[in-house]
Amino acid sequence: MTVPRLDLPAPNRELSPYTGLTREHWCAYADFLLRSVQRFATEDHANIHLPGAGSAYGPRSDSLEAFARTFLMASFRMAGDPAATGWLADWYAQGLDAGTDPRSPDRWPTPGELGQAKVEAASLAVGLALTRNQLWDKLPERVQGQLIAWFETVVGEEYPPINWVWFQIVVETFLASVGGRSSAEDIEAGLAVHDSLYRGQGWFADGPERAYDHYVGWAFHVYPQLWAMLAPGDPRVKARGTLDGDRLADYLDDAVHLVGANGSPLIQGRSLIYRFAAAAPFWVGELSGHTRLSPGTTRRAASGMLDYFATHAAIDGQGLLSIGWHGEFKGMKQSYSGAGSPYWAAKGMIGLALPASHRVWTAVEEPLPVERGDIRRLIAAPGWQVNGTQSDGIVRITNHGTDHARQGDRLADSPLYARLGYSTHSFPDLAPESLDNAVVLVDGAGRLTHRTGFSTHSLTVSGGGLEGSSGGAVNWIDVPDTTGPDHGSGVAGQPTQGPEMTVTSFTRGAVEVRMVRLSGTSGCPPARLRIGGWPLDPDSDLTSVVVPLAGVGEPLDDGGSLAGVEARPMGSGMVIPWVGTSGPATDGLYVVVVGFGGAGVSESVRGVQLDSDPNGFRVRFDGTPVPARETEPLGSTRS
Repeated sequence: MTVPRLDLPAPNRELSPYTGLTREHWCAYADFLLRSVQRFATEDHANIHLPGAGSAYGPRSDSLEAFARTFLMASFRMAGDPAATGWLADWYAQGLDAGTDPRSPDRWPTPGELGQAKVEAASLAVGLALTRNQLWDKLPERVQGQLIAWFETVVGEEYPPINWVWFQIVVETFLASVGGRSSAEDIEAGLAVHDSLYRGQGWFADGPERAYDHYVGWAFHVYPQLWAMLAPGDPRVKARGTLDGDRLADYLDDAVHLVGANGSPLIQGRSLIYRFAAAAPFWVGELSGHTRLSPGTTRRAASGMLDYFATHAAIDGQGLLSIGWHGEFKGMKQSYSGAGSPYWAAKGMIGLALPASHRVWTAVEEPLPVERGDIRRLIAAPGWQVNGTQSDGIVRITNHGTDHARQGDRLADSPLYARLGYSTHSFPDLAPESLDNAVVLVDGAGRLTHRTGFSTHSLTVSGGGLEGSSGGAVNWIDVPDTTGPDHGSGVAGQPTQGPEMTVTSFTRGAVEVRMVRLSGTSGCPPARLRIGGWPLDPDSDLTSVVVPLAGVGEPLDDGGSLAGVEARPMGSGMVIPWVGTSGPATDGLYVVVVGFGGAGVSESVRGVQLDSDPNGFRVRFDGTPVPARETEPLGSTRS
């Protein structure tokens, strides 16, 4: 099969001085991706059988997923440019007919038959609502009836109390708009779950756990605004308009600080194979009018993401989105991931539903916060200290609040949630036991402790830097050979409790002073302490360093670099610097300085000082003291 051509216009540096991308570039990418997947469709267009890995739900689920998610992309394209997209309406109309024809051997499993179909039904409903004039109204009455019957199998179904409740809400709202059955009880119950997961200042947790990730934006903020577009006259929509809109605007105020100057979103959390779906909430802010960001900043953030992935091999030689981050990386596959799963990147193309005359397309790009200056920001709900540095464009978080678990749980650490640090320029080590941004104890068998279930002690901002603290008993976890589905949480196993560990991070720019307090070591198996820094590709031009802070606390007399040569989501190989104890760690205080960034990081690390007095510690970055507010004794539980 011949791969379609990607015909991109020349970069427009007057309108888009940072990325060069205009709406025409976005259209070109969307059309190229859509034409590429259509080559793998069945003759009736109902199922798209993409090459590559399959999910745990089987090929019928995976082929529906590929259809639904690419249809969502096509619907944005059609909504924003009806005159030029008749070819998409015709192609997908055939698939909608065959997929819902109960007599067809290629028919889709219904949401009542297959859980994953509940997810994909929402993409189909949103797409049909956005293209009502171009597509739904032109479908034969027979096909409309088939679709209504297929959608109606969601009514009364159970949905897990996470972002999934929105899939039922939008489908039943669409049904109500086209004369199908719907349940007010279902919708109201879903809205109640949504509100129960709100954690303040624009942030949601994806369930009862401390699960903070990109689902906050591309699910909990995108769907309420799409729902409002589906039923603008609904009294529930009207009653929630200001509430949901303000929450979105609050979230975007934080989210824009989590985009690196390279265009990468924060590399943290599950489903990262959706890549530029992280652009979706920025577009929805403009689509709904609920944003405080300038349109030039919104487009800079969104176009930066598309450009980042397009120029880092996210689109393979067949014109397909692979499972991975840059290119294909099978190690990022989760149990629900099939070859069509990456096409939820379609959400990041929702800006195409806005016409070419919209201000978000006509405004000149403006710089991201990290391009205007250094960032120091606390995000309370997930417990993140955000530090961005203009000199290298890196955004980093230091994590004292997120682990995809509940306080007190004793689980293995989830690599994408429980690390002490994540950034826009380094990919986490995907092994559950790792020195990546870690403070761990290593027993005689080589097992590393896990921090999941910790308590957040404090999170404070003041003039000189940021401070966060968390702690609790660490555990060794013996994980069975066979574990359950990977949906983000750390896996369960047989725990062996270790000592109490409190970690306090003083951060500014590229530097963290990491203080570790151990207590209760005498009652636990003897174990060496290891404090690890940021993981880097061996060929990276960035610097990752960890050094003991001389003259403070217990001695750290061992160190080195953990090196690997295996393939990685952003390259080949990985190096993690570390320091620790050569023998069993004892109760006491251990202090290191961690640095990660571009030129000058090593000098910044060497410039850190720590002064002590009877009341605690005073950190000095490059000779500048952190104010007294941040020098309280370790173990403070203020919030």
